[in-house]
Amino acid sequence: MDDAPSQAAMPSRHFSLEGVEGARLPVLVAVPHAGRDYPDEILQNSRVAPEILERLEDRHADMLLPDLVKLGCPTLVAHAARAWIDLNRAPSEIDPQMVADAPRTAFAQPSAKVRGGLGLVPRRLADHGELWRRPFAQSAIAGRIAQLHDPYHRTLGQALASLRARFGCALLIDLHSMPPLRPEGPARPPQIVLGDRFGRSADGALCDLALRTMARSGFEVALNHPYAGGYVLDRHGRPARGIHALQVEIDRSLYLAADLKQPGPGLARVSAALAHLVGTLAQDMLRTDRGSDLAIAAE
Repeated sequence: MDDAPSQAAMPSRHFSLEGVEGARLPVLVAVPHAGRDYPDEILQNSRVAPEILERLEDRHADMLLPDLVKLGCPTLVAHAARAWIDLNRAPSEIDPQMVADAPRTAFAQPSAKVRGGLGLVPRRLADHGELWRRPFAQSAIAGRIAQLHDPYHRTLGQALASLRARFGCALLIDLHSMPPLRPEGPARPPQIVLGDRFGRSADGALCDLALRTMARSGFEVALNHPYAGGYVLDRHGRPARGIHALQVEIDRSLYLAADLKQPGPGLARVSAALAHLVGTLAQDMLRTDRGSDLAIAAE
């Protein structure tokens, strides 16, 4: 398990960690895909317009966080764009076609996400084709891992360990946004999708409470379909040690304007619902001391 946060892991220009020292709740909300910082290397090598790269973003999902500050809930927000590096992919999920100076045999068997063009460094979008004029040097991708991916996940792990040490348990909410989903039958499509890696990253009762809470807030809610969570949950969810992790996907049309680019009139409602979810889950965790006995036994 990661140790308590060190000075070296504190906020950088690539991400910001807020509120751990003064946390009043055992919950941390992280936003890995809302970054809007596009380094020159990205813009100069892009073969598509910047607004196409922005389609990779969880557009303005970080603007859903202000109500959490009042609750004493820590937040971790990545500022670097997802086009630079995807923090919800493993460092090994490198698309061989993205590397200019290494044989394809140097990389692991690509996952479905990698084959689809959405690996550690996204390569293509279905509606727009290839994103880059040329592959990147292997050293450049290694630099992105060292500068952002490793520090982000080290900081996240340390922050969760700090909350667990203080409260006896901790919960990560990995916050994302999704395009509006199409109906798959007569039922309305989900507006909120919770992911727990099919029960592996969080206590089932905690996930059930999250589902009920968002449904009572007036949203159509689903579990693990079509999004079950990714590398963030695999790496940080340790229910047997009292550290739980849930992915929350929110339909962008709920909080963005009709163009899905700028904040819209629903922002306040969704922000309040997220704060209510955090408060409800935190209250349950503190009341039940969820997972702390298992955590102590595992040490």
